[in-house]
Amino acid sequence: MTSEAIFNKLQPIIATYLPEYVSAAHINLDADLTGELNINSAHLVDVILDVEDAFDIELSNQDMESLRTVNDAIAIIKSKID
Repeated sequence: MTSEAIFNKLQPIIATYLPEYVSAAHINLDADLTGELNINSAHLVDVILDVEDAFDIELSNQDMESLRTVNDAIAIIKSKID
């Protein structure tokens, strides 16, 4: 699966948990999930669970700790499915 395909599948998952005042248009490769996109820690757990389901992968605690940006998420997902 290409990085672009992962991004296209990941984007709506992230968009679901954005606060009302953050537009889905702000979701780009460099977007910080908790900073720029303002996803709170509880919703970040939901994002992780949805990613695991959508990509049929399991993320370790180390994976979760290194998950900061959308690009980080893509790299982690890519490493699990390749």
